[in-house]
Amino acid sequence: MAASILIADDDAVARRLVENMVQKCGYETVVVDSGDAAIAALTAPDAPAIDGVILDLVMPGLDGMGVLAKMREAGLSVPVIVQTAHGGIDNVISAMRAGAADFVVKPVGLERLQVSLRNALNASALKGELQRIRHSREGRLTFSDIITRAEAMAGVMRAAQKAANSAIPVLIEGESGVGKEMFARAIHGSGERKAKPFVAVNCGAIPDNLVESILFGHEKGAFTGATERHMGKFVEAHGGTLFLDEVSELPLTAQVKLLRALQEGAVEAVGGRKPVKVDVRIVSATNRRLLERVKQGHFREDLFYRLHVLPLTIPSLRARREDIPHLLRHFLARFAAEENRQITGISGEAMAHLAQLDWPGNIRQLENAVYRAVVMSEGDQLGLSDFPLLASQQYSGAEIPTAPLMLEPAATPSVVSSNEIPIAPLPAVGTLAMLTPTGDVRALEDMENEIIRFAISHYRGQMSEVARRLKIGRSTLYRKLDEAGVPGHGGKSGEETH
Repeated sequence: MAASILIADDDAVARRLVENMVQKCGYETVVVDSGDAAIAALTAPDAPAIDGVILDLVMPGLDGMGVLAKMREAGLSVPVIVQTAHGGIDNVISAMRAGAADFVVKPVGLERLQVSLRNALNASALKGELQRIRHSREGRLTFSDIITRAEAMAGVMRAAQKAANSAIPVLIEGESGVGKEMFARAIHGSGERKAKPFVAVNCGAIPDNLVESILFGHEKGAFTGATERHMGKFVEAHGGTLFLDEVSELPLTAQVKLLRALQEGAVEAVGGRKPVKVDVRIVSATNRRLLERVKQGHFREDLFYRLHVLPLTIPSLRARREDIPHLLRHFLARFAAEENRQITGISGEAMAHLAQLDWPGNIRQLENAVYRAVVMSEGDQLGLSDFPLLASQQYSGAEIPTAPLMLEPAATPSVVSSNEIPIAPLPAVGTLAMLTPTGDVRALEDMENEIIRFAISHYRGQMSEVARRLKIGRSTLYRKLDEAGVPGHGGKSGEETH
């Protein structure tokens, strides 16, 4: 899914010209004809997410400066590129002081607009990454810090936001690397306990003989090596949130004591004489199906129902491929800044390939792949050759061709955005064969599959755009891909297994 750019201009001709240029650069567009409509598109609860704004300064009613002021009042950090018919220095200074990221003079050229959009989006991505890191360290991470646009995540986000406003125990399930701890931190940072501690414990990394001591504390001399008193993670998280990561790995003896602590709201340290009252909100996580662990006898059923009050299952990255371009842009901005590398983006070929891989390690694997590519790259743009460990990987099922089959060579689009999947018309395409080599009419299903494969290649793996252009629902598109033997595109079949 490409970045979405809002275009606000009262001039219909200028609006259309800018829209065409933005689409040629590989971005999706949302077009409005007034400042009030621009604010509505940015603030409406059900409005699509906007990554950038191209704003005309002179409009009737609410003008460009008024839009910038209202955006500042609403706390919106979307980068804005202002358009002005006159390149007066006063207008430019006023707009930049009001929060604009850049300005262009009408009529803007395609290359100038492309560079401006790319720089604004990269700067915005870097700013978002720095803010996310700072919020995480300060315990103030919220759901706005989670990078997602996928439909598969919408229900999870809504449920998590509701959970944040209460003290209900939450169990987060999902594969390793999907961001379970980030969700736990967002739940904590969005609730009433955000000013209190967030304490994370990896239950799978604690030796069995030290689990009780680390969770509940111990008194001095309680066992060999206990040279001083330790208060334990429950007491440390008093008033805040205790995050039990990989809770399914707890030994059965510790599960009994954990259940008692949850039931009574008190913990008893190893070697202690009396329980200590604690007020702790429990968020737990596991990369296994906890109910299966219960059935296998490895996890207590009564403790399972204590933790499994509000379950959240985070889909794998292959079930939400729309998020990959946005994650790539944010990771690239962060690592390029950390490594002091002048890398402007990722090529369309690399983006299309990366968006179609299965990513068994999920977001963590994607992050590490970008980190390695930034360090090892010798150019100013990441290409497929900068991901050697991934470039040779095939897509699951039948391979999708990287370029459409054509009778005549197709002209290459003159301008392609360097950090988004390009959507550009190919002026020359091949014809669809209607007959088999024996002279019989081809089966309708075969021709339909060929059309779908061509569309996926033509739109560089952007499944939302493919479905829209073919005028079918995305669920129908994913079903047809499964039937054709091309699984792994985030369809229902992929979501049901996670």
